[in-house]
Amino acid sequence: MLSDVNSHAPDGQPWRITVLRNRNGMVATFMDWGATWLSARVPMQDGSVREALLGCATPSDYLHQEAYLGATIGRYANRIAHAQLTPLARQLAANQGAHQLHGGPEGFDKRRWQIVSQSEQVVHYRLDSPDGDQGYPGNLIAHVWFQLDDDNCISIRYEAQIDQACPVNLTNHAYFNLDADHGDARGHRLQLHADRYLPVDSEGIPNAPLKAVAGTSFDFTQPKRVMDDFLADADQQAVKGYDHAFLLRTTGDANQPAAHLWSADGKLQLTVFTTAPALQFYSGNYLEGTRAREHERYTAFQGIALESEFLPDSPNHAEWPQPDCWLQPGQRWESETRYRFTPH
Repeated sequence: MLSDVNSHAPDGQPWRITVLRNRNGMVATFMDWGATWLSARVPMQDGSVREALLGCATPSDYLHQEAYLGATIGRYANRIAHAQLTPLARQLAANQGAHQLHGGPEGFDKRRWQIVSQSEQVVHYRLDSPDGDQGYPGNLIAHVWFQLDDDNCISIRYEAQIDQACPVNLTNHAYFNLDADHGDARGHRLQLHADRYLPVDSEGIPNAPLKAVAGTSFDFTQPKRVMDDFLADADQQAVKGYDHAFLLRTTGDANQPAAHLWSADGKLQLTVFTTAPALQFYSGNYLEGTRAREHERYTAFQGIALESEFLPDSPNHAEWPQPDCWLQPGQRWESETRYRFTPH
């Protein structure tokens, strides 16, 4: 992982790697470039250690992948249709055809974040985003804290302030694979505490109202393997699998589990808690060819992302039943997501 820490990032400065540890022997690693979560090594009950995250072999490899592995995403995670903030009649920088994905061509994942402070169990990053950055209005100051607790929980806390009205939607784009061999992650079991999902077209743009999961392949209210209903209907087939936002029952309550994920062998469980209104469940449909830590390349479906966020294209859909994604001057935007790893 750290074999090229003496090389330099695009700004000519060295990578700054932070390693967090807890009393159980869990180790989590982060990088200031993109405020990126690089690794989560979980001690198992049999004495082995299991890597729970997909990642690259070296820091510089992260510059040569388009999967946003472990990166902090902003100003706006997911997609904005036609790269337009319709309420402001404002054009953003497009980077997925006509649309904007994950904050634009030079989003927060491609920036050097300042390390404000770090300790054995917490690292705090800050990023200043100027007015007009990727087309967005206002000078924004963003903060993210990563904390490793002694219950094997990675807490990610976000804050942002701005001097002009602007939508803000920060998340982390970690890909999880809880299996020891990091094989096809569709063998994982998943449970989502969500009754509705948002259909999208082949470009990931919402194209219908929220839809009940009941009676569809999107019903994860009870645990089931990701592969069980894979590509079973047109909504999945449009994007080659799952790449959809689920509106959570737990909106705003980080004390209630939003999702559970289990390794195929049942020996490692991930529980997700979040204050965000939605989780984007992505089954890694386009991971093929992404640089890999353990070998040369990942294949499709080798990782699962559970991104805490607003629904995609929310700045243009005030009618959706979720909190307002628009941050106003004088307000502070806050969000927290926790990923707890439990060996069995």
